[in-house]
Amino acid sequence: MKSYNVLILSAGRRVELIKCFKKARERLGIDSTIIAVDISDTAPAIYFADKYYLIPRIGDPKYIDSLINVCNSENIALIIPTIDTELLALMENRAEIENKTNAKILLSRDEVITICRNKNNTIQFFEKYGFGVPRQITQFDLEKQNYSFPLFIKPRDGSSSINTFKVNCKEELEFFNKYVNNPIIQEFILGKEYSIDVFCDFESNPITIVPRLRMATRSGEISKGMIDKNREIIDEVKRLIEIMKPIGHITVQCMKTQKGIKYIEINPRFGGGAPMSIDAGADSCENLYRLLSGEKLNYNEDYEDKAVFVRFDDSIKLDRNVEI
Repeated sequence: MKSYNVLILSAGRRVELIKCFKKARERLGIDSTIIAVDISDTAPAIYFADKYYLIPRIGDPKYIDSLINVCNSENIALIIPTIDTELLALMENRAEIENKTNAKILLSRDEVITICRNKNNTIQFFEKYGFGVPRQITQFDLEKQNYSFPLFIKPRDGSSSINTFKVNCKEELEFFNKYVNNPIIQEFILGKEYSIDVFCDFESNPITIVPRLRMATRSGEISKGMIDKNREIIDEVKRLIEIMKPIGHITVQCMKTQKGIKYIEINPRFGGGAPMSIDAGADSCENLYRLLSGEKLNYNEDYEDKAVFVRFDDSIKLDRNVEI
C-alpha cells in the first residue's frame, strides 16, 4: 500500500487540524504518518502528531535544508503550511524543495501568494475584478482630511489581526499611523463578519465553499462560529476562485453589510477555524488524501448548514523537562 505521509509546518496550536488528518486517514483506511514541525518543544500540536521535529525559524539559512531533510527522512507526500509568514519562503524555494524530495507543497501559484501576502495587492485585486472592499484612505485623503471617523488601520503585510486598530479620532489616527508599520487605512465598516473556507483541487477547480459566520473571535481567530450556506456569498466567492485560481484550502474574509459584501483579505492556507467546516462535512483533509491517490473530485455543497461550533482551550502535561 502506498503511503501518503503529511508534514504540518509551524504546528503551534493546530491540534484540531492534526486530529482532522488523523480522522480522515482512519476513515479512508490509508497509510499516512502525520509529522509536525515547530521551532519549540512546547508547541502543543507536536504532541498530537505521530512524530515531530524541531527545526530552525523561518528565515534562518538552515530552514529550507531542514524541511528537505525531514521530507526525505519521512517520505513526505504533502507539505501543509499553516501561517502566513512561511508562505513567501515556501514560494521562493518551492522548486528546490520539490526537486529534492518526493513532496508536493500545498501552495498556490506565485501570483496568488504575492496578491494575498500584501494587503494593498489584495485590495487592488478585489477592485480590479469588481469585488466590494472598504474604502481606502490615501495620503491625499489624509492631507485634505477627506475622511470621517471611525477608521480602521492595519499593517500592509499583517497576520492574525496583530496591530489592527479601530481609529476613533484625529489623535488616535496620528498615533497609530506612526505606530503601525507600513499601514493601510480604511473606512471602518459594520456588518456580519464571515470566514469562507474554500477547497480547490490541484488544477484550481473549486470543490467546496463554506461560509462561516464569525460569532466571536480571539486573537484574530474564530472562537464561536456557525456554518451559513449563504447563496450570495457562495456565488461571489465561486467567481473569485475562478479568477484567482488558488490551490488547496484557502480562507476568504469578508463582511456582509447593508451596502453589500465587502472583502477584507484572503489567506491562502488552512485558517484556524477550518476544522469547523471540516467537521460540518466539507472535509479538506479527506479531499487531499483522495487527490493524492489520483481520485477526481467534483464540486459539492454536501455539508451541514447552520451547524454551530465553539472552541476551547485544553492543556497537556509534558512527561519531561523542557528548556526555558
